[in-house]
Amino acid sequence: MDRGTAEGALLIELGGRTIEYRFARRRRRTLGITIDAAGLRVAAPLRAPWREIEAFLRDKERWILRKLEEWARTPRGPILRGESGELLPLFGAPYILEVGKGRRGVEQGAASIVVSAPQRSRPLDVLVAWLKQQALEALRPRVASYSAQLGLPAPRVALSNARTQWGVCTEHGAIRLSWRLVHLEPVLADYVVAHEVAHLVELNHSRRYWALLAHLYPGWRAARERLELAARTLPILRGRR
Repeated sequence: MDRGTAEGALLIELGGRTIEYRFARRRRRTLGITIDAAGLRVAAPLRAPWREIEAFLRDKERWILRKLEEWARTPRGPILRGESGELLPLFGAPYILEVGKGRRGVEQGAASIVVSAPQRSRPLDVLVAWLKQQALEALRPRVASYSAQLGLPAPRVALSNARTQWGVCTEHGAIRLSWRLVHLEPVLADYVVAHEVAHLVELNHSRRYWALLAHLYPGWRAARERLELAARTLPILRGRR
C-alpha cells in the first residue's frame, strides 16, 4: 500500500526507536499530532505529500518521544460505569452519581447528579447523552463570543467523541469540540474554544496565529499546560453490557 494514501498503523524511526502510530487523512489544511494513552496519532490533509508528513514528524521528534514517555508513566483516569457512588467531574467540580430505575432523565443537584434509566436502558448511555447536551449548551455561546471578538459570525459547532483532541476547525469553517470538555473547569474549555476560533482566521500555527490566540486568550500557555495535566485524570466512561 502506498504510504501517501495509507491509513491505519504505520511505523517510523525516531531517536533510535521504532514508533508505531495511527495515520489518517482528513479534510484539513494542517498536519496534526495527538499523543495520549493510546499512543501517537497523525492526521494529514488529503493531498499532503508523504515527504512533508515524515519531515514534520522528524522535526517534532524530541517532543514526540518526551510525550510518549510521559504517557507511559502516567496512570489512566478512573473507569466509570454509571453506578451510584462514583465521582464525576462536571465543569471542574466533583459530583456523586446516584443511579436508579425509572423514566429516562438526569437531574443535577448541589453535589450530586441523579440518573434515572428505564429497565432495559444503560444508565451510562442516559448520562452521556445528558453530558453531551450540557457540553453543547455551554460551548456554543463561548464559540459565538470569541468569534464576535474577531468580527466573525458564529460558526457551526458540533461535538466529537475524541478523548484528547479537544477541538478541530475544518477548512469549511466549522468547529468540532470534544464533549468531554464538559468535565473541565470553564476556563480550560475556553482556551480550547479560543484556540479553534483563532483557526477561523489562520488555519495554521504560524506566528500570526499565535498572536491572534494571545489576543483572544492571553493566558493560553498556562492553560495549555493545565489542560494536559487535567486530561490525564479525566474519567473513562465505560458501562456494563
